[in-house]
Amino acid sequence: MVFMSWRGVVGVIKPTHRPGSLEEFIRLLAEGIGVVPLYLNFQRGTEDEFRGALNAVHEKVAELAKEGVDLIHPEGAPPFMVHGFKGEEKIIKEWEAQYKIPIVTAAQTQVEALRALKIKKFVGVTYFTGSVNDITTRYFQDAGFEVLAMEGMEVAFADVGRLASQEIYAHTRKAFLKNQSADGIYMLGTGWRCLDVIHLLEEDLQVPVVHPVPARVWAVQKRLHVRQRTKGFGKLLEEMP
Repeated sequence: MVFMSWRGVVGVIKPTHRPGSLEEFIRLLAEGIGVVPLYLNFQRGTEDEFRGALNAVHEKVAELAKEGVDLIHPEGAPPFMVHGFKGEEKIIKEWEAQYKIPIVTAAQTQVEALRALKIKKFVGVTYFTGSVNDITTRYFQDAGFEVLAMEGMEVAFADVGRLASQEIYAHTRKAFLKNQSADGIYMLGTGWRCLDVIHLLEEDLQVPVVHPVPARVWAVQKRLHVRQRTKGFGKLLEEMP
């Protein structure tokens, strides 16, 4: 049984052992929310690896449910996106019925964030290339969005964390300027360290940005009925829509 935290406890399932995003998540969360992390061990970041991960994720969900957390959050959007928007929803509903605990995936928090910011057509940026970006595009199209582009970066999966945030800013800016009719920007993945450029991108390009970490913080706090705003990391956390 987990120790009690006065604003609730969320159990998260990390897709890799890569440091960075867990620390960012905890720093941005309101004080009083406890975090219990469990880990998978993705190595390649490929479609076949994501498709084969569901049983491993389910085992971690069961472990967190046994610990008695208030909310379960499997991180890593692609392992659920490969099952499609409706397929993901079916999986989560079945798990919630089984464990009697609310569950929300990374992709679901991002869909909710895009809708809350009234983004209908967006340009996406990722550190994946090929079929993973095609799967991501189809997922969001099925969720009702117009995806103008899903621009990947050529970088090894193991080296994503070494990218400078300025490189990510430049990649994102270039992608947006090719698709200036977009009313928002979507950033896939928490492997890159770029929270420091979210506000800059919103300020320079004059559109909201949905990054997985702020989207995660926002969605978790919403479900735990916490409305603490945080400045400096984009409109989503500054306004808590």
